[in-house]
Amino acid sequence: MTRTIGHHWLNYIDGAWVDSPNRLDVANPANGEPIASVALATIDDAQRALDAATRCAASGELTRQRPAERVRWLLRIADEIRAITEEGARILCLENGKRLSDARDEFVEAARYFEYYAGLADKLEGISVPLGDDYVDFTRYEPMGVSVQIVPWNFPVSICARSLAPALAAGNAVVVKSPELSPLGMCVLFEAIERAGLPRGAAQLLCGLGRDVGAHLAASDQTRQIVFTGSVATGRAILAAAAQWATPSVMELGGKSAAVVFPDSDREQLLASVKSGIFFNAGQVCSAMSRLIVHRDIYDEVVADVAKLAGSLTIGPGEQDPDHTPVISVNQLERVVAMCQQAIAEGAQAVAGGERVSHRAGFYMQPTVLAGVHPGMSIACDEVFGPVLAVIPFDTEDEAVAIANGTSYGLVAGVFTRDINRALRFSRRLRAGQVFVNEWYAGGIETPFGGVGLSGFGREKGQEAIYSYVQTKNIAIRVAQGSEV
Repeated sequence: MTRTIGHHWLNYIDGAWVDSPNRLDVANPANGEPIASVALATIDDAQRALDAATRCAASGELTRQRPAERVRWLLRIADEIRAITEEGARILCLENGKRLSDARDEFVEAARYFEYYAGLADKLEGISVPLGDDYVDFTRYEPMGVSVQIVPWNFPVSICARSLAPALAAGNAVVVKSPELSPLGMCVLFEAIERAGLPRGAAQLLCGLGRDVGAHLAASDQTRQIVFTGSVATGRAILAAAAQWATPSVMELGGKSAAVVFPDSDREQLLASVKSGIFFNAGQVCSAMSRLIVHRDIYDEVVADVAKLAGSLTIGPGEQDPDHTPVISVNQLERVVAMCQQAIAEGAQAVAGGERVSHRAGFYMQPTVLAGVHPGMSIACDEVFGPVLAVIPFDTEDEAVAIANGTSYGLVAGVFTRDINRALRFSRRLRAGQVFVNEWYAGGIETPFGGVGLSGFGREKGQEAIYSYVQTKNIAIRVAQGSEV
């Protein structure tokens, strides 16, 4: 790897890499030490990016040719991403703290997004509407124009691809804002995009402070669509700005997702899902299994099993590929620790973890299991975004439904049971955009993803997502009737 320690990365605007007078240092969460810097975009940079995207969208370069050309662009991007996966994964691992294998998977997944939406780029077909012989009426899908996409730090490369690929497939020009805590992997991603040969202005990348660059992008009348993944507070601010121009938006705002465990569940399947569901990526996943709602008949057994699991996990920096890695920053670590302390003060018991890892440099939180949690506790209602599992007992199905649906969020949910009738019945009652049965994170890029309530609205992934990046136009034609000869 030739570019990490000390390398300075730039923003990408109108087909060129652009520096800025200010730079932002990026630290390695495993030890807190700076590894590189990135040009810190200004509001002027953001405006230049919007202008470039607006020119590209208005020029017709993305839409005047057959959609098959967009198919070829997207497939070239996928090939270019695969070519830089190893370098990109090592950079992402160091800046983000995640395991090297997971960082590698993230680039592989990014390539798959571009392949998947390449398969849909030439299949956005309208319909003919029958209005009788006097009319010809049909619909067509047209791109929104300029799509502004604000990407979070937990999966920056794959989440960027998740929205950028369908936006380009539909013929939009895009301005992407990367996260300040983890922007470098996205620079590598955009190097691959540049090599694919898209028209100038089709895609721009900015790393700027959210309170200025992000706000400017969201409030602009040039922005025709907003895609945001992040906190509820920031999402509300973006929606308030977007309301000025009634800008359509896709919002994914996190969750407090619950898995409901019945006595007939497969314990091995459950523990495998707990390991990935809450301890993967140090719990920094919007759809993490942050609550485990367990039937009282097996509650003590399950608590003991998941506590043993948490205590067995290896801890270390991502490049060593341990089970458990650091959280992204000292601020995030302090927040997670504080929420655990509050839960214990409210009566929860830390049967595993509950504190930071004291013998390591960096931002490590112990894999944590909290028992004795009741639904009214803050730890059962508020998103932690860390490796903390709250375990709650239940007695009846109705009670389990009430607990699972008892937060303001509704991103994903899960149920563990061998009874398929119960699984289907229970799934219908859960308030969530996606329900996993007997495996957390079942599904893939082909399955629609999004939430209800404070988890947001709109869907990403799958075929359904691409329709967020187009608008339907109806064309109604009165046909002149010829006279009889």
